[in-house]
Amino acid sequence: MFFLAEEVAAIRAAAANTTVLEVETAADPIALARAASSLFSSAQLICSPDGSVRLGLGSAWRVTASGDNRFATLQEALGDAPAEEAFVGFSFRPEGPRSSEWETFASAELTVPQVTITADDGGARMVIREGPTSSVSDLIDLLAGLNAPPTAEEFEPGDHTVVSRPSSSDWRSEVEEAIGAIGQGSLSKVVLSRGVDVITEHTPHPFELVDFLRATYPQCFVFVWQAGSAVFFGASPELLLETSGQTIRVNPLAGSARRGEGEADDRAVGEALMHSRKDREEHSLVVQDIAERLAPFVDDLTLPASPSLRRMATVQHLSSEIQGALNPEVGPFRLVEALHPTPAVGGTPRAEALAFVDKAEGIDRGWYTGGIGFIKGDGDATFAIPLRCALVVGNVSRLYAGAGIVADSNPENELSETRLKFRPMLNLLTAT
Repeated sequence: MFFLAEEVAAIRAAAANTTVLEVETAADPIALARAASSLFSSAQLICSPDGSVRLGLGSAWRVTASGDNRFATLQEALGDAPAEEAFVGFSFRPEGPRSSEWETFASAELTVPQVTITADDGGARMVIREGPTSSVSDLIDLLAGLNAPPTAEEFEPGDHTVVSRPSSSDWRSEVEEAIGAIGQGSLSKVVLSRGVDVITEHTPHPFELVDFLRATYPQCFVFVWQAGSAVFFGASPELLLETSGQTIRVNPLAGSARRGEGEADDRAVGEALMHSRKDREEHSLVVQDIAERLAPFVDDLTLPASPSLRRMATVQHLSSEIQGALNPEVGPFRLVEALHPTPAVGGTPRAEALAFVDKAEGIDRGWYTGGIGFIKGDGDATFAIPLRCALVVGNVSRLYAGAGIVADSNPENELSETRLKFRPMLNLLTAT
């Protein structure tokens, strides 16, 4: 059994005549996700770099929105959310995903699960909430019947193929077109993305891969969002925003390079990145744009004098941590509306860059470069930008990666950068 008999008995005793039950639990939320996610049409799991883990199963309350006012709609709905904590996800484009593989994902969603576990160094709390079709007692019965899952094993894809979408040559042509537009002065920077389909003999189950991602990429937000038969998951290094009381933190990453072969080479590659005029320009455009967008909502905005180097398992980035004091009564979705999409995933000027992406980019990003996160009952919020990620539909996994294009960009170098960014998920899904 997943839950010990005495724990189930204590939960049943506390559940009499209630529509919401909150109890301490010894359950591992990742193991519970593996054991129970298939029993629910929706599930969310977010593992933060600080070690905390949040799991949601099912939906007790849900609001979706689309269009240019989607974040205002969610901000208004937040006041009616019947819980201390809610999960949030949204797409790159305001109109939402356009392709069939993303059809179960809304443009923007605010959801309160039927079962929530929040775990950190202080222990774990479980909330069971009555849903539209399930009482608290029904959910307890469901959880009580679960068996503990076996130890997760490395995914074995069997026979598999890897297909670029668009082709590498077509994507290089997109980059060349972008460089031309920048040279004509209509853009300063634009981010172009591409996809890779991994078609496997066996279907990957993302909840089974969470422990591998956490162990390999501990600095990242490891996330899984299940929507019907499709599952979006990944290990993102980039924080869109985090609020704590009246403090806001934003951590854009822009400018990337490979990790070196050995300590000396790694250090040399990092130094070259820190002194790269092209990458410093790209990074500066992002930081300055974010500062301007936060200015109406934040006092005492602090920008670092120069970026720092942030090393991940396969890539190193230029990183700047921006902090400030929030003005009173500024809700989290108002901040998201101001920031999204940052130039790290869209470009600058924003309107011109997004118009170019719509015209030139050959894929539907869906929730890639959108946002995934959570909001606590006290209003504190954390949103990551979904990067290093894949959408799994059956035995097809669509991976996503992009690169920031500026005047000094080289199409072949930008293609190499996307290959570096594909590597975490590609290695995982092809067992290489």
